[in-house]
Amino acid sequence: MGMDPEIVGGVAAGAVSYLLLKLDAFATRELNLKDNINRALHNLGIELRSIEALMKDAASKKDPDHQFTDWIQKVRDQAYAIEDVLDLFGLDQATAWRRFKRRHSINHLIKNIEESLQKIQQTKKRYQDMTSTRIYSSSNTDLHLRVAPLFNDTVVGFEGPTDKLLSWALEKKQRAEVMFVVGMAGLGKTTLVRSVYEKVKHHFNRHVWIIASKSKTKLDILLTLLVEEFGCTITQKAAADVVALTQKLRQLLLNQRYVIVLDDLWVKEVWESVRLALPDGNNSRIIITTRRGDIANSCRDGDSIDIHKLQPLSPESAEQLFHQKAFSRKGRCPSGLEEVSKSILQKCDGLPLGIIEIGRLLSNMSPTKKEWKGLCDSLESELRSTGDLSDVMKVLSASYNDLPYHLKYCFLYMSIFPENYPVKRSRLVRLWIAEGFVIQKRGKTLEEVGEEYLVELIDRNLLKANELDFDGLPKSVRVHSLILMMILSISHEENFCTVCTGGAPRNLTEKPRRLSIQEQDFEVSDQDLSRVRSFFSFGKGKVKIGSNFKLLKVLDIQGTSMEEFPNVITDLHLLRYLSLRNTNIKSIPRSLSDLRHLETLDLKQTLVTKVPKAVLQLQKLHHLLVYRYTYMEGVPPFDIVQGFNAPKKITGLNNLQTLSFVKASVQSRLSRQLRMIQGLENLTQLRKLGVVELAKEDGASLCHSIGKMPNLHSLSVTSLSMDVPLELDAMTNKPPDLLQRLYLKGPLQKFPSWISSLSDLMRIRLKWSSLTEDPIPALQNLPHLVELQLLHAYTGTQLEFKSGKFLQLKILDLQQLEQLSSIVMEEGTLPCLQKLIIGRCSKLKHVPRGIKRLIHLQMLALYDMPDPFVTRLRKNGGRLQRLVRHIPCVHLYKHGQLEVFHDH
Repeated sequence: MGMDPEIVGGVAAGAVSYLLLKLDAFATRELNLKDNINRALHNLGIELRSIEALMKDAASKKDPDHQFTDWIQKVRDQAYAIEDVLDLFGLDQATAWRRFKRRHSINHLIKNIEESLQKIQQTKKRYQDMTSTRIYSSSNTDLHLRVAPLFNDTVVGFEGPTDKLLSWALEKKQRAEVMFVVGMAGLGKTTLVRSVYEKVKHHFNRHVWIIASKSKTKLDILLTLLVEEFGCTITQKAAADVVALTQKLRQLLLNQRYVIVLDDLWVKEVWESVRLALPDGNNSRIIITTRRGDIANSCRDGDSIDIHKLQPLSPESAEQLFHQKAFSRKGRCPSGLEEVSKSILQKCDGLPLGIIEIGRLLSNMSPTKKEWKGLCDSLESELRSTGDLSDVMKVLSASYNDLPYHLKYCFLYMSIFPENYPVKRSRLVRLWIAEGFVIQKRGKTLEEVGEEYLVELIDRNLLKANELDFDGLPKSVRVHSLILMMILSISHEENFCTVCTGGAPRNLTEKPRRLSIQEQDFEVSDQDLSRVRSFFSFGKGKVKIGSNFKLLKVLDIQGTSMEEFPNVITDLHLLRYLSLRNTNIKSIPRSLSDLRHLETLDLKQTLVTKVPKAVLQLQKLHHLLVYRYTYMEGVPPFDIVQGFNAPKKITGLNNLQTLSFVKASVQSRLSRQLRMIQGLENLTQLRKLGVVELAKEDGASLCHSIGKMPNLHSLSVTSLSMDVPLELDAMTNKPPDLLQRLYLKGPLQKFPSWISSLSDLMRIRLKWSSLTEDPIPALQNLPHLVELQLLHAYTGTQLEFKSGKFLQLKILDLQQLEQLSSIVMEEGTLPCLQKLIIGRCSKLKHVPRGIKRLIHLQMLALYDMPDPFVTRLRKNGGRLQRLVRHIPCVHLYKHGQLEVFHDH
């Protein structure tokens, strides 16, 4: 394919880095290895570390030749082969190991390792000499891609951001102000800032534009400013003195009003060195463009530094730009090409670089549906280094090449998922952990480190938050379509993942390491899959799994048409992650106990209602999800969540972090000593706990147990039935400090007083609580509460929100409060409220008094409210319509049907 050597070197070096971590872990775990094996592994580790350093050095230098690229790929293959050997050692000493032992003696394994070592050593010296003579630089193509936007016309759709930056640049403020313009590669950051710069520079005494690309050091930037922009003469000795250069530049700018643009910043230290040289005051402005949002966020240490996050073009602007470039003569799409044009625009997803380059390419092609569809279907190949869109690939791949090695694999993992597929945050992090990509940090769980990885990839504008949770964190993520094409190319070239989209792969050129099946039915039993680490299926059809998956660590076949648990799964002794979510399996076998390495067992939305005692053998289990929702139209039923019967000693799985949703009712019939609820106190690592069917007499035991869970972030408790109270006021220990989400479903005779002390609580949902006492005073001072839901939770007639309370609340949901007749919101309450939901409150006469003062309210949603209540709000003649006129979206739902009052 001709993949960029920097990309090839980066992936291969990542493979070696990952293997070194695995070698260290293996040596620590396998203490009783024979001396000759230990010696071979030790020597291999030494050699691989020198190889790793060589490849990291080579990846950042100019134009490695094809022989060197070929050598790098051979190193990668050897790393993969050694990883296979280590995993085969890891198989339990069971029948699978004995079968393997018959095929390969221990001596043969040692020989394989030593041969790998020799092959790597033979050519390493040559390439050490080769890389030592190369210099760091950017290619002419890279320079062209950086400079070209400086001379382009303004891209359509930038009117809003342009006006915002112009206003900011010309606003009269005494101090120097800094603006980071942040966005993914190809969004037009440079084009936008250049247009603003040209319009405002004559307002300043000094104006400077400097490209701060990856190869530029802080010395380079300072020298460029002094020599090229200010005409200074710098001696060779002074040129190496950062302090002297900083002072000289500061003196030159003192008492000057200046505007400086640092375009394409990659390194935080470069900005920090320049910042020291820039005097404050005189209404000066500094604009920095970067795709590194993490750098911008870390530099935002005061109100003089702001961040503008540039967004993709709107569909309308994207279409206008595309038509300008593709149909330059007429500027509009001819009939017959509308459908294929929409497909191309969908793949561009509002990215100006993609729209412009693809539009230009199409403008030189015959305007026929066949030609255009051919290009649309072959965009991935056109992005490769020999394709007509290779310049786009160079721009996009710079972000990938800049990733640290531990993040490269995590990012490549997105090549497994179909285009525009939203990947749940928790799922992705657990998969990374199962693959071994997440590196342990002292004082943090692997899950916490994985979350940090995810945030960094989002901040670097490589992953997009597809849907945000109430707390501002992403519920799911995806990659831009053109980015996906890039990583699919890398993934294919590096044998990271094999994606099957149209029929089983009959002739695999390499033994696949990961398989992603994106079609209806798939037969894998006749393939050589002995080296596959991960298997995914995204189709709704049937997937037949054979016994040829000995090294499999991840099996994710959620959503397939599966009725029974495939028994062959229990032969996969290295399995760490198993998801059968959204299948129709009804039970799991006792032989599940053979999966001793299993960390995640996801049976959500299956028909499984009981977990066998065999699960007690899974001592590495971190996440156990066994529950389903019973969906019904209209009001959700009380027992919408169906949990599972757990073995009574499940509390012995003391590495569990997630346990959802366990039934408490079965255990309540046993003697008190054997009750599972009491034993929950042993699960001190739990971060998420869901309990259903809790008996009244077990409430005190549950309170005692959760008081022993210092890491608990999420707690959901449902009583035995709508008539059985939740007795949760007996918290003898300190409640979990880190609790952020609390869901209580069932009658509360008294509001649990300990809830008021949960300073980290962000969401609380009270359902069927039937409280006679107003819960608002107990909740109004929680400093971080963002969402509050009261559903059938209060039997009083009035709710009053006091001034200066609920300072962070963004979502307020009030439903089925059948006696409620008025809501009062004093001035100064709920200052951040964005969404208000009121539903099925049959005695409520009018919207909350004071709603007009909620200036940040974006949506008012009304569900099945009485006709008089609704009539008063209608546009034509509604007596109280003026009270909600300031709210952008007012939606009315009647029996599930939406009527939009107004939406602007």
